[in-house]
Amino acid sequence: MSQRQSLITSLSKVPEITALFWMTKIFATTFGETAGDAVSMSLNWGYLVGTAIFAVLFILLLYFQVSAKTYRPYLYWFTIIASTTVGTTLADFVDRSLGIGYIGGSTLLLSFVLLCLWVWYKSEGSISPHSVNYPRAEIFYWLTITFSQTLGTALGDWSADTAGLGYSGGIVLYVSLIALIAGLYFFSQISRTLLFWSAFVLTRPLGAVVGDFLDKPLASGGLDLSRFGASAVILTAIIICIHFAHRPATKNI
Repeated sequence: MSQRQSLITSLSKVPEITALFWMTKIFATTFGETAGDAVSMSLNWGYLVGTAIFAVLFILLLYFQVSAKTYRPYLYWFTIIASTTVGTTLADFVDRSLGIGYIGGSTLLLSFVLLCLWVWYKSEGSISPHSVNYPRAEIFYWLTITFSQTLGTALGDWSADTAGLGYSGGIVLYVSLIALIAGLYFFSQISRTLLFWSAFVLTRPLGAVVGDFLDKPLASGGLDLSRFGASAVILTAIIICIHFAHRPATKNI
């Protein structure tokens, strides 16, 4: 690695991309599903109110994240959690309350993700997560993440409901796709940045179907666990993962 690349890597405000990173991401997206459903459904506050609450929390955390001078593990991951939670309620609002449907919502949100990446690349010349070391790149990064989290929720609902795979079938589908990306990472020369964003998007619908599998009624193919209880357990798992992966260094991709 060149001296310039080493400097860019050391200044990056994202965590090291390892297996533990992806484990934490999946736990975070699952928590987003169960916690989002707990507020909008269990508390019966609705998708719009839930979206407003989590959007305020996300914006507040994002402000501190962008203002931070270095990578701060807990701040980064709790911003991820806030983005995936607001993504859950926002996707449900778009798909259900606005009547667009899962296919329409997924198509619209995929367009937003691709547009964000395109504008980011045209503006900064790179969409690598490890180029996120100054505010403008970081805004593009988090905007892309938020749309991808929302897209993932819609995709998870589409595969489980519209496509008829159910929650267990959806889990098999997304685990298989992520395994395929892992195989391409180790055995091909495909762009690591492309593979990163592909995996990043796919971990969200995986978390969505896992979350639904945990808390949906038995008659619907779920385990009917308490959304609040499941969220507490998953949050504990996230904190444990962060504790064991707190190093600020990053792996170049």
